[in-house]
Amino acid sequence: MSGIVKAEDAHQSALIETLAQAFQTDPALSWILPDPDHRARALRSLFRVLVPGDRRAGVALRSEGDEAASLWRAPGQAHSGTLEFLRTVVPLVATFGTALPRGLKVQGGIDAHRPKGRFWYLHYVGVRPEHQGKGHGGRIIRAQTAVADSEGMPCWLETATPANVPLYERLGFVTQVEWDAPGGGPHFWGMMRPAR
Repeated sequence: MSGIVKAEDAHQSALIETLAQAFQTDPALSWILPDPDHRARALRSLFRVLVPGDRRAGVALRSEGDEAASLWRAPGQAHSGTLEFLRTVVPLVATFGTALPRGLKVQGGIDAHRPKGRFWYLHYVGVRPEHQGKGHGGRIIRAQTAVADSEGMPCWLETATPANVPLYERLGFVTQVEWDAPGGGPHFWGMMRPAR
């Protein structure tokens, strides 16, 4: 198996592609963008916006074979600031188009349920479909939770994928809150992993 490394500028395109493929069947993004073809294009645009911001606010990790990728926001950086919002608002409006109201409902629920305080925030983690179920997701998460443990920091994530909850539990995350996105949106779990 390939190792887990920090993603550099040269890896940005591969990182975007890994996450776009991994989130094609995500329940939240499928609800926001119900048409699969539109969703495939929009996810690439979405991650072209998110990856640089998350790298500035924390760290992006990748497996050396690009099977898996993760975006982590550093302690104190979970909530994007005004400058980041202004930098991303126009590209995100273009990406989501008429789906923007559903996207804002999901983001509003995430923001409302994310705790205050300092923690590493696992913003996105994904494995390319052909590599799922082979341990890549757990390895890329453990690479950064080990850093968090060395700093005495907890970790936070949200998921709308029920099958992911047991995986995260095995990695030490504990469900703190559950909610449904308004307007018939997906069910979410908010999970914290205490520092070890």
